[in-house]
Amino acid sequence: MLSQPSNFQGQQGRFATLDETLRLQFIIGQMLGDMQTIALVEVIAVTNEGELSPVGMVDVRPLVHQVTGQQTAVPHGIIYKIPYMRVQGGSNAIILDPQVGDIGMCAFCSRDISTVVATRKAAMPASMRKYNWADGLYLGGFLNGVPVQYIRFAADGIDVVSPTKVRIVAPVTEVEGDMTVSGGITANGVIRSLTDVLVGLISLLTHRHPAKPPAGPSDQSGTPTP
Repeated sequence: MLSQPSNFQGQQGRFATLDETLRLQFIIGQMLGDMQTIALVEVIAVTNEGELSPVGMVDVRPLVHQVTGQQTAVPHGIIYKIPYMRVQGGSNAIILDPQVGDIGMCAFCSRDISTVVATRKAAMPASMRKYNWADGLYLGGFLNGVPVQYIRFAADGIDVVSPTKVRIVAPVTEVEGDMTVSGGITANGVIRSLTDVLVGLISLLTHRHPAKPPAGPSDQSGTPTP
């Protein structure tokens, strides 16, 4: 007795059964569909956001939905504890960690990387899985909005913009070339100039003051002495 028709529809179309070649192509296509390569994802959680610490992990959700045989969207679940990339060489790094809501790329490794991620050392794959959702690496960001805090490389120069402050910490900071400051300058130490200091057009080295009485009105003091 024939079974009753199902209300569910698979991925296989009617033309996939016309001959053996088409059937084989369908099977291969289904197998390739289980291999994960690269996906656009949204960051759901971050283990550390800009702190001075080792590189952390992100939880991500793929943005392109899965599709049933009836062309119904099936949203992906969250993929947990995906290592993200930080530009770093030895102890030198640019700390620009992902933030919740970022859109980026998740690349999936051909073998199980869980042991390497846990130990940060060379190791055998922990299982036989291949091109799996669990073995992703996050690289951001794509399709994101206009930044508020940024370093911009343009044809007319480089802009370093922050809505709050820019902090430089170093034993010695050297600047070559002229500097223009539109605000005030506060110094906790001595300000030194190897040549001169001008206030308007008045030189700190060569300026003079009117002489004190009983000198005449046209008399002036000498220049400052060290």
